[in-house]
Amino acid sequence: MPFEIAIVQKPPVALDLPASLGRAVEWIAEAAAAGARLVLFPETFLPGYPAWIWRLRPGPDLRLGNEIHARLRRNAVDLSGDTLDPVREAAARHRTVVVLGLHEIDGAYSGSTLFNTVVVIGPDGRMLNRHRKLMPTNPERMVWGMGDAAGLRVVATPVGRIGTLICWENYMPLARFALYAQNLDILLAPTWDRGETWIASMQHIAKEGGCWVAATGTAVQAKDLPEDFPGRERLFPDPEEWLCDGDAVVVRPFGGRIAGPLTREKGILYAEIDPEAARRARRTLDVAGHYGRPDLFRLEIDRRPKPPAIFRDSADPAAEE
Repeated sequence: MPFEIAIVQKPPVALDLPASLGRAVEWIAEAAAAGARLVLFPETFLPGYPAWIWRLRPGPDLRLGNEIHARLRRNAVDLSGDTLDPVREAAARHRTVVVLGLHEIDGAYSGSTLFNTVVVIGPDGRMLNRHRKLMPTNPERMVWGMGDAAGLRVVATPVGRIGTLICWENYMPLARFALYAQNLDILLAPTWDRGETWIASMQHIAKEGGCWVAATGTAVQAKDLPEDFPGRERLFPDPEEWLCDGDAVVVRPFGGRIAGPLTREKGILYAEIDPEAARRARRTLDVAGHYGRPDLFRLEIDRRPKPPAIFRDSADPAAEE
């Protein structure tokens, strides 16, 4: 059945997790009031994409970079706790599927490593999937560890089968195929990328995968950063500068935009989509089915969570098993 999707490209409050959570809850309610049953937020919406990494100078800005990262770490999300409860409760209250990008800190691993993560929250408030970005891009590697394929999954929801890839993961052919092979209806691509080439890629993926594609970055200007952001005046001297245009877009199966791009507008893009259209589109081209030639090609995926457990306490009885 057709339903309404809402793509939020309004900015969070950078480096302020409680305030950004409050905005997410507010905009879920706004989207639900407009009839949306699926709400997508950008890459690392909680608590904002680390745009500063593209401007910090190696060496001279080490101290400033450390100060910003320390604040980011304190405002990252530990999914083993209750930090996301306001968003989960909002999803359940409004009976809406929510897909949300965030900085994740894994307390069970080292207590300091961060991951670029996207979560899928069902309309009952349960977290259906967590996917960590497989490969941070260029200076992003100074912020995040590398993810794994444990969350490279398509999950069933009341609005269709949903898969997620973050930003340039969408340029990784095998990652895309891993989702196509799981009967994908809707690919959601939270990102920081934008512009004609990115949008053309979204159209290609819709054609290649025979699926709906929805993507967005954060439409944000330098003036949206809090006044107490470390090094704001030097790193972002022009308050009117657009750090990201947003470019929220929705593409139908087999290509063709039906909504967007929403460019340099801090708003919400709405569109009506029908999961059945994806299944119909693959009648002629199903790259993971009759067009895939499984007799010739095979993809193997290691879904074990990374990093592996490399430390075991010999005092722990379980370590002797």
